[in-house]
Amino acid sequence: MSFTICTCCGGDYFWIWEDAFNKFGFDDGEAIVMTPAVAAALTRAGFIVERHVWGLHNEVIVSIRKDGVELIPHQRIQHGYDDPRDYLPGDIVALLDAAFPHGARIEA
Repeated sequence: MSFTICTCCGGDYFWIWEDAFNKFGFDDGEAIVMTPAVAAALTRAGFIVERHVWGLHNEVIVSIRKDGVELIPHQRIQHGYDDPRDYLPGDIVALLDAAFPHGARIEA
């Protein structure tokens, strides 16, 4: 779990990158939504990322492309509900694990 300092209370807010793919991630959008940070890590690595606001408050990653190839297998998953570790390519999982390691402080 990475953490971010809450701008309201100054406390540590712990989160996992998988929440950026989960409809109910980041406490269903009621907490600090770190989807932009996850998308930025992928973009820095050369991927094209699309995000979508789902409902009134949460934001999820809906597309990851590289060289014109979609890397989220939309036909095989229930987007927003399935675990991204089960469907994302291993290199993307490894990249996100490295970008958001356990105990790392990530700026919001």
